[in-house]
Amino acid sequence: MADTECVVVGAGAVGLAIARALALAGREVVVLEAGDRIGSETSSRSSEVIHAGLYYPTGSLKHRLCVTGREQLYRFCAENGVPHKKLGKLVVASEEAQRPDLAKLAATADRNGVQIVPLTAGEVHALEPAVRAVAGLLSPETGIVDSHALMLAYQGEAEAHGAVVALRSPVVRGKTGPEEFVLEVGGDEPARLSCRVLVNAAGLGAETLSRAIAGIKAEAIPRIRFARGVYFTLRGPQPFGRLIYPMPDAATLGVHVTLDLAGRARFGPDIEWIERIDYAVDPGRAAQFAAAIRSYWPGLPEDALEPGYAGIRPKLQAPGEPARDFLIQGPQHHGVPGYVALYGIESPGLTSSLAIGEMVREIIACGVRGG
Repeated sequence: MADTECVVVGAGAVGLAIARALALAGREVVVLEAGDRIGSETSSRSSEVIHAGLYYPTGSLKHRLCVTGREQLYRFCAENGVPHKKLGKLVVASEEAQRPDLAKLAATADRNGVQIVPLTAGEVHALEPAVRAVAGLLSPETGIVDSHALMLAYQGEAEAHGAVVALRSPVVRGKTGPEEFVLEVGGDEPARLSCRVLVNAAGLGAETLSRAIAGIKAEAIPRIRFARGVYFTLRGPQPFGRLIYPMPDAATLGVHVTLDLAGRARFGPDIEWIERIDYAVDPGRAAQFAAAIRSYWPGLPEDALEPGYAGIRPKLQAPGEPARDFLIQGPQHHGVPGYVALYGIESPGLTSSLAIGEMVREIIACGVRGG
C-alpha cells in the first residue's frame, strides 16, 4: 500500500496550484520542494504580470490556459485578498516598419478572444506622454500580482484541505511499479516515499527529475534549455501609468516596462542562453537595456538603470528556433500510469497556474492510476 496518494514535485506557483486543485478534489497530496522556501526559482523571478493572452498561437495551450487562467486568477485574488492591480498594458510600434507586425498581433488577439484597443500615435501620447510610438495596442485586461502572496494563498488553501508541503525535500531518484512509484527523498540518507500518482512540476528541473525515475522512456522526455533574463530597476521617479511593451521578438516579449504594486518601474527581461542555473546580473548589460528602452522612452535619464535580479525560463526550443507551447504529458503520451509531467512552463505560467491545476486534476480523474 502506497504511503500517500499523490505527490507533486515542485512548490512553485504551478506546483502549488496543482496541489490545491487535487486537495480540493479530496485527494491526499504531498508536495516535495527541493528548496528551503516555496517559489524560490522561476515563480519569484518573473515580471509578476497577469497576461491577457494576446501573443500566443490560437488554440495552443498557452493561449487557452492563459485566457481561462487570467479570469480565474483575478477572481481568486479578489476573493482571497491577494494584492493585484489591473493596470492595463500598451504594446507599441516605435517605428513605421513595425506597423505590419502590430497589425498581426492585433489579429491574433482578436482570434484569441482577447480585448484590445488599437491606438494612433496621438492616442498613445495622450495615455502615456513619455512614450514615443507611431501606433499601439491597449490591453485593458493585463495586470500585476504579488506572486509570493499568491503562492502563499495557494499553499494555505491546499493545506486547509489536507495537503502537506515538505521543504528541503529533493527527489534524488525513483522508479515506477505496477501499483505505485517509489521515490528516494532527501540528502545524504534519502527517505523512501511511495505514491500512486506522481506529478512532475519541477520547472527548471523537470527533465532531470523524469530522467531520474526508472521506467520512464527516455524518448518521452524532452530536453529543457535554460534562458536567463535579467531585470534592471529605475533609479528615481518613473512616468508610466501602465505596463509598456515593445514589439516582441522571436524568443521574448522584448525589454518591457513593468510596475510593481508600489509603482516602482523595472525593465526586462532580455535573453541569454546558459548551460547551468546562474542568477548573476552583469551590470555591463545596462547599456544594451538603455538602447532598447530608448526606442520607446527617449527620455530615459543617463545612468538611471540599476541591476535588479535575474530569472531563468525553462525553454523547450533551442536558440534560434520558434517558441514552443507548454508540454503537459499524461499516460497517453508516455505510457506510464499515474505520471503527469509538465515541461517548458514559462510565461504565461503564473497567469495560467489555476487553469493548469484544473487540467492536471482532470488528467488524473480520467483514468490515471488512483483516479
